[in-house]
Amino acid sequence: MSTPADPDVTCSACGWAPDRRHFLRFAIGASIGALISLDASPADASALLPALVRSRRRHAGNPTYPIPAQDGVQIDRDNQVILVRWKESVFAFNLSCPHQNTALRWHESDTQFECPKHHSKYQPDGTFISGRATRAMDRFSVTRVGNEIVVNVNSMHKSDADAAGWSTSVIHLT
Repeated sequence: MSTPADPDVTCSACGWAPDRRHFLRFAIGASIGALISLDASPADASALLPALVRSRRRHAGNPTYPIPAQDGVQIDRDNQVILVRWKESVFAFNLSCPHQNTALRWHESDTQFECPKHHSKYQPDGTFISGRATRAMDRFSVTRVGNEIVVNVNSMHKSDADAAGWSTSVIHLT
């Protein structure tokens, strides 16, 4: 029997407290059980979430990404970039909601972004739909170099303060 580090995390009947190894076994088992109960493989479960990516390399200090092959959302948490391909256009957004800097979430079923804090909603091109925010998602300047998108993380455009810059921060693939 291990000695409880926290008296609130013990079995009241026998005084047993879980150690790190027991906790990890339980967490892994619960995760596997949840996947089995959903009748889904880990690959199926990951398809429900936006792709988490890392920039493959840098171009003049800025992250670069391969042009997405199809419509969808990719999130690079390291660089705080959301890369979106939508209707033959590619956009790069700041990961944070313009209202209070909470990380935005992508809802595939509704094809829209939402702020989990105050529920502001945005179209895939970053246009504001509803909620507490007062402007569209902030876009980074983007350029195309061959088959890659270069995101200038030092050049962010706010739709209310720089409408022209915001409107032109897009790569058209057609």
